[in-house]
Amino acid sequence: MDVLERALAGERLGREDLMELYRLPLPEVAAVAHQLRLERADPRYVTYLIDRNINYTNVCTVACGYCAFYRTRRQPDVYTLSYEEIGQKVAELEAVGGRRILLQGGVNPDLPLEWYEGLLRYLKERHPAVRIDAFSPEEILGLEKLTGLPARQVLERLQASGLDGMPGAGAEILVDRIRHAAAPARISTADWLRIVEDALSLGMYSLASMVIGMGEGAAERVEHLLLVRDLQDRALERYQNGFSGFALWTMQLEKTRLAGKLPGASAYEYLQTLAIARIALDNIAGHQASWPTMGFKIAQTALYYGANDFGSTMLEENVVSAASGNVRRSATVREIVRQIVEAGFEPAERNVFYEIINIPDPREILATDQ
Repeated sequence: MDVLERALAGERLGREDLMELYRLPLPEVAAVAHQLRLERADPRYVTYLIDRNINYTNVCTVACGYCAFYRTRRQPDVYTLSYEEIGQKVAELEAVGGRRILLQGGVNPDLPLEWYEGLLRYLKERHPAVRIDAFSPEEILGLEKLTGLPARQVLERLQASGLDGMPGAGAEILVDRIRHAAAPARISTADWLRIVEDALSLGMYSLASMVIGMGEGAAERVEHLLLVRDLQDRALERYQNGFSGFALWTMQLEKTRLAGKLPGASAYEYLQTLAIARIALDNIAGHQASWPTMGFKIAQTALYYGANDFGSTMLEENVVSAASGNVRRSATVREIVRQIVEAGFEPAERNVFYEIINIPDPREILATDQ
């Protein structure tokens, strides 16, 4: 059998097989990816999540060249939100039916570990029903360096204060030659994998992510997928806990210092890698379409290239949108439901574990969309 036939039969593909997929016609790869999506996730539904991104500080010492969000401590527009300001944003999420926040910021050396613990306790006391997924591996590495404590101990203290899970941000491409050429101080591949595994070992959810367009080729993209797959295998076997989903998006460079210096990635490359990821990551069922970076139409197309999820409402997004004027900061439930219905699927609200928690009547949601 050829590589696509073996993939369709459920055979796990190795490195050379995955490289071969990049050389095959995309419609053929997409057809297999879509069939696997129908088998590995509910074929009727495309899911979505109601949540909010909260970027609590823009102070950061890592200074990635592809980031337009961060500020040094001396710049006039630096900020760190107060507990009360963050709490108000959580309350606004609750008012529209959301029950999860994604809380991330820069690596801010002025914020001790106790500040983070206090914030988590403050939020849990006032918003006990809201799930808190917070602090990327890069931020945990910063706290590890600041405190001298190992990442696992940092995570244990944060978990005891109310941390539920960790964002999967900061992965970009898990090949140091690529990531450090663009951002020399960026967290290394080994540290990213180590810290995420620590979180998974503690029973905390994390998302597997990938960002293409950093100058990597097919070999580096395949390497990234294999590292994610291997970590998922290990986590499920050792901790009975692993990545609930996979998110892929393209590097946004328009307003960054690396504009014109890194190639970015096209819609074709996005859909190609999304389809190959669905085939490669046979141990992760939930795959997101990225409407913020690709727009609604490409995100709809992605639902036939392996994706079974339309992502989240976000309510606000500041990091990726700071890098490009073409990025949407938020979407309403109505907008997301309309995209799902127009793509030929039924919408279903999910939680962070990609479990369906509500199947709305799209006619009711869209009835007021005049």
